[in-house]
Amino acid sequence: MNSQTPQSSIMMERIWLGVVFLSGWNISMCLLHQYHYVAEPKTWTEAQLHCRETYKDLATIENIEEVNQLVNTVSSLGYNDDVWIGLFSVIDWRWSNGSSGSGSEYRKWENQADNEPDFASYNQFCVNIGDTGRWWDDNCKLLYPFICYNGQQLDPEFVFVNQRMDWFSAQRYCRENFIDLATVRNDTENQKIQSLLPGGDWAWIGLFRDPHIYWSDGSGYTFSYLTPGSNTIGSMTRLCSYADLRISGKWRLWSCETRLPFVCYSVPPVKTPVMRQVVRLRIKPEDHSLDLNDFAVKADILKKASLQNPP
Repeated sequence: MNSQTPQSSIMMERIWLGVVFLSGWNISMCLLHQYHYVAEPKTWTEAQLHCRETYKDLATIENIEEVNQLVNTVSSLGYNDDVWIGLFSVIDWRWSNGSSGSGSEYRKWENQADNEPDFASYNQFCVNIGDTGRWWDDNCKLLYPFICYNGQQLDPEFVFVNQRMDWFSAQRYCRENFIDLATVRNDTENQKIQSLLPGGDWAWIGLFRDPHIYWSDGSGYTFSYLTPGSNTIGSMTRLCSYADLRISGKWRLWSCETRLPFVCYSVPPVKTPVMRQVVRLRIKPEDHSLDLNDFAVKADILKKASLQNPP
């Protein structure tokens, strides 16, 4: 049986539970890039250097929300034309057999009216030859007959295979049945191949390039807003991207030496979260009439709590 009276219970230890909110959580669940428009026209490389020195890098855009954010940022400053962003494509033509010796730089592009290679629709990474002996960059998934070679690389025998395959299947077929897809090193070899082609047709040869498209800051290229069109490549080894604000910020690839205004980005600072702390105190008040809601009493309690729980 509990012999304590209500009065004695009041005179016992009073337990006060204080919850001290040192700081609340304030974290954005989706940190967007913060964009900065620079009106001074520069080449893409000059713009990249400026952004890296002043902000983070040339603009990286990873979703449609960031497209709209960039467009709104620049348009609000009264500009609605082309601006460099951080996207670029590497143009590195290579032969299927890895040839890099004498003649490996030989090219016979169709360049009269079609201005090949033109990287149309951003999906042309493989090369075929037409019955005129001129070359075209084309979609690797299209089906064409193809040219293999046999014998020695320095003295090849070219073989026309009249089966329609995509470029990769043609490469595999040539490697399994001959040596590889044809490497073409000079006009003489090109004419030999041309003589094998039926009129009005094209055939795959061994020239190709990897689909290298990158962001300046090294981010993965997973979201695309490229608009279909033809691009002048010529002898360039890199194409750079601008956003056309006249068509909702759609991207195009162009000569990196063109001078345009540009957009940099920075990353908004992240506030470090601090957890809420629960402080438990046992208080033996001398005065049983002590008001725990009194401001001065609370201040004294928090002072004692800080001494018991130093940071």
